[in-house]
Amino acid sequence: MGFNVHKFEHAGPEIFYRIGGQGDPILLLHGFPQTHAMWAEIAPRLAQNYTVICADLRGYGASAKPRGSENYSFRAMGSDQLALMSHLGFEKFHLMGHDRGARVSHRLALDAPERIKSLTVMDIVPTYFLLNKLNKEVARDYYHWLFLAQPEPFPETLIAANPNYYYEKSLLGWGAAELSNFAAEQLSAYRLAWNNPETIRAMCDDYRAAIDFDFAIDQADLSKRVTAPTLVMWGAEGAMAKSYDMAAVWREKLTDMHTCVMPGGHFFPDISGARTADELLGFLGSI
Repeated sequence: MGFNVHKFEHAGPEIFYRIGGQGDPILLLHGFPQTHAMWAEIAPRLAQNYTVICADLRGYGASAKPRGSENYSFRAMGSDQLALMSHLGFEKFHLMGHDRGARVSHRLALDAPERIKSLTVMDIVPTYFLLNKLNKEVARDYYHWLFLAQPEPFPETLIAANPNYYYEKSLLGWGAAELSNFAAEQLSAYRLAWNNPETIRAMCDDYRAAIDFDFAIDQADLSKRVTAPTLVMWGAEGAMAKSYDMAAVWREKLTDMHTCVMPGGHFFPDISGARTADELLGFLGSI
């Protein structure tokens, strides 16, 4: 990626991040089962006009992995990123997330609206909506939400038997992807991360927290709307688009909504990085 590598030490878990470019700050947050490496094609394009920070969420990649699912609510995971951006001197910033990173980003935009210049969420519906309105089609496609949330060490034990098989199936399981679609360097970074038993455990804790903590946190904020300009992106062939009217789901949660339908499935940032970067730059330019 060619960015400078750092580790941010603070009162919470140590956070690994890369930073590059110059201009208004953009924080990029990855999803499951990935790391900040997912932005390898997108971040350099954005860095031509912006200061770009690509961080590993707590529990993922090279960031610290505290024990206990209470440490993995999206609010807790977001607190690391707010602290990181404050440490870097960025009181206001653009925030873009995919998958779990998009859920952290949505939570951050509700918890700290004064910090967010714009929000981009990629291929998710709100967490409370997904869990509360779970239908049989989504339950089949997103079975991992329920599997990974089972008590320790059940999912960890099964995954540890062959992490590459399980997580690679995850990369291919949510619409219109083949393993060859993913860059070899990024796949290598993902495999390095998910073969760490502590990462396996932490990613399970992330999903346990969604049910045990995030559902109630989001339920308490059902009337809140994100006030920053928000781009909602989704894959045309992904599980979310097949089950939901994405624009309608998000419209009641946002005061200034923009939408973009991408070709392919859930992992369009990996597979169509150049086009994703173009759409992000167009959105930023429009606001």
